[in-house]
Amino acid sequence: MGRPAFLEAGVDEAGRGPLAGPVVVAAVILPSNYELASLDDSKRLTALKRERLVPQIENQAIAYAVEYVEVDEIDHVNILQATMNGMKRAVENLEPAPHHAMIDGNRAPQLSCEVTTVVGGDALIASISAASILAKVYRDRLMVSMHSLYPDYGFDRHKGYPTAYHLERLRNLGPSPSPRTSIAPVRKVIGLSSG
Repeated sequence: MGRPAFLEAGVDEAGRGPLAGPVVVAAVILPSNYELASLDDSKRLTALKRERLVPQIENQAIAYAVEYVEVDEIDHVNILQATMNGMKRAVENLEPAPHHAMIDGNRAPQLSCEVTTVVGGDALIASISAASILAKVYRDRLMVSMHSLYPDYGFDRHKGYPTAYHLERLRNLGPSPSPRTSIAPVRKVIGLSSG
């Protein structure tokens, strides 16, 4: 089977808002005849629906790539630039390479293909929805694995997001593993715990 004439990738991320753990970016090229029921913004789907969709997306995609942007990079360049770096790497890791990338949001990295940003794209464009689901599930799996190593922080409950429970754990236990030290609530806790 030959390469389709025009390949379009959807790109989205999970984890820009948390206080700990990486940002995870996914890029997905879907065929025109994909059969994926319930595709939507990952935040609107239950965890079970997301998990069920992941193998379907992976099996049907022409190509997909998942990129982890680690905390060191986030703290070094800032969350927005780290996310852009991750998007660029995810798209560059697609094989075959896309002709066009649809990026969720209003910012996009410099890519070697055409780029369009779509605000709310994870609820509007199938390939962005698929990328949103992969990014969310891969990140959640990682944070649950962190919970098994550091159960006192409750990563299985909050996945690193700044919930009241997570902030209370930070105040009582000090900085969590894989903290984003460039974020104010984490800096405050580090200041309190070292003072």
